[in-house]
Amino acid sequence: MLAGPPLLTTGSGSETGTQIPGLRLMVPNTPGGGYDITARTAAKNAEDAGLTHNIEVFNLPGAGGTVGLTRLVSEHGNGKLAMSMGLGVVGAARSNHSPKTLSDTTPIARLTEEPDVVVVAKDSPYETIGQLVDAWKRTPGKLPVGGGSSPGGPDHLAPMLMAEAAGIAPKQVNYVPFDGGGELLASILGNKVAFGVSGVGEYLDQIKAGELRLLAVTGPERVDGLDAPTLREAGYDVDFTNWRGVVAPPGLSDAERSKLTRLFEELHDSDEWRESMKQNGWDDAFLTGDEFGAFLEAQDARVVKVLKELGL
Repeated sequence: MLAGPPLLTTGSGSETGTQIPGLRLMVPNTPGGGYDITARTAAKNAEDAGLTHNIEVFNLPGAGGTVGLTRLVSEHGNGKLAMSMGLGVVGAARSNHSPKTLSDTTPIARLTEEPDVVVVAKDSPYETIGQLVDAWKRTPGKLPVGGGSSPGGPDHLAPMLMAEAAGIAPKQVNYVPFDGGGELLASILGNKVAFGVSGVGEYLDQIKAGELRLLAVTGPERVDGLDAPTLREAGYDVDFTNWRGVVAPPGLSDAERSKLTRLFEELHDSDEWRESMKQNGWDDAFLTGDEFGAFLEAQDARVVKVLKELGL
């Protein structure tokens, strides 16, 4: 058995859902990051909606998510294990030359999509995205940018595309990777990095509390309730969004795969999940089964292409 923290046992619900006794949901990075928030929210919502009970959420961080990925693949045929993941794991598998990739897993569901945010500490000298980029262009190597993913992941690709649009050579960018948004947050607040890039849902509370200053969002549209322009509005030709989903070990029976997929279909249709998506600024991007598998293949090809184009 994998070691993990105490069981997450919020909510009681009824016995009307897809019961998978002993289901464990792995988070392949540290607490407080996007995969962690997504997993714990999904578990709580599933239990509150009566879909299943006593889901154990546990963290197995390392190497941008590939430590967890390798462990998942080793659990061949385990229909009671799934992993929260997203574009960051796609990129980490490439940049870390992982012997195991997402093609070795069983695709279950893509859940959400969201823009990244460009944020600084509340006492940062940069009041606008224009001020930040002007300083960045003058001395790109002296303004470290932190992200919660390995090279090739969303928090790396977004500032690289932003740099390219601003006329900064991506190879000049001083990118500092962290194992998830939770680790990154302390470095932004402590001014260890000049600015940070992470998912909007990870830092909503800190932005609204005034601990972080939001300068821009990377998606095609502004985020409701947040006062910040898109990068395109600010004059930088970039539209970028991240996504998150769930995969399971290889070697599952058709029945096991169907049961896991059905659980996330029922979660997607629940009022609890819809409310959580709204609260976290997540967009619905639901996709299951073979279609999700084809999407994962396309995302891997996209990461390879972008890294090559950026000379990285």
